[in-house]
Amino acid sequence: MKIYINSAKENWVVDRFISEWNQYNQKQTKNYYFGKKIIWLIAPWTWKKVPKRQLIKNKVLCTIHHIDEDKFDSKEMEDFLDRDKFVDLYHAISENTYKQIRKITSKPIVKIPFWVNQNIWFEISSKKSIYEEFKLSPEKYYVGSFQRDTEGHDLISPKLSKGPDQFIEIVKYLNSIKDNLHIILTGKRRGYIMDQLDKVNIPYTYFEMISFEKINKLYNLLDLYIVSSRYEGGPQSILECALIKTPIISTDVGIASEILSAQSIFEMNNFQNVAPQTEHAFNKVQKYKIPKGFIEFNEVFRKLSE
Repeated sequence: MKIYINSAKENWVVDRFISEWNQYNQKQTKNYYFGKKIIWLIAPWTWKKVPKRQLIKNKVLCTIHHIDEDKFDSKEMEDFLDRDKFVDLYHAISENTYKQIRKITSKPIVKIPFWVNQNIWFEISSKKSIYEEFKLSPEKYYVGSFQRDTEGHDLISPKLSKGPDQFIEIVKYLNSIKDNLHIILTGKRRGYIMDQLDKVNIPYTYFEMISFEKINKLYNLLDLYIVSSRYEGGPQSILECALIKTPIISTDVGIASEILSAQSIFEMNNFQNVAPQTEHAFNKVQKYKIPKGFIEFNEVFRKLSE
């Protein structure tokens, strides 16, 4: 049975997943509705773009990345239940998301983290040329954050689900014990963190929109990557850091507990005691590399088509 993936086209990680799936699974993927198939709502909020008659006549797999419980109001619930009528199977990308979905639907759920592309994310042994390329000093202690931290409506209000306020609290502590701290930021909507770093005089370098190749290089320079989110689906940065062997610590969100050691996961009342364990994460992430990372998805599609 062929698979039709409902695209997002929002310059988000989902677009990368779709591109990689299409690249490595061409024979079973369709880019049109016609004919019997499985419709994969990989971007669930775009479900209304698919004609209802297609949702009714075909099998539907719906990926739920995470549920922001602070924003999941009656309108969000209404939309979820409207879509739920057409869904045959839910895909949760972490145990945390699985538990969130189970509270609001009786439909079957499979739990599979997304794959990670080792051709994009990999360790670079020689760092000298990278420091030179980005005009960064090898004498600094680099802490990274490569995700949005600001709401889109005003570009300064914190996106609290991502925990930028918690990130600031952690780096303020690090700044008190390290005299060479330097923050590396990438991506859009970083206004809140940059404003807060300016207020406490913590130096940072910001790369807005750069290629995956350059982001991989920056990962390789980091002494620490921090995931400070309150809610997450992945995030993919956990898998990426694990592959690259970038030291990473995280709140207990998304796939953190499935990839990172217990010593690498923190709560805000004990983050001072956290300790990244790169070998543990590197070993755990191996089964999600391409093409291994597709195996469980293909098995789900096979069973769904029976």
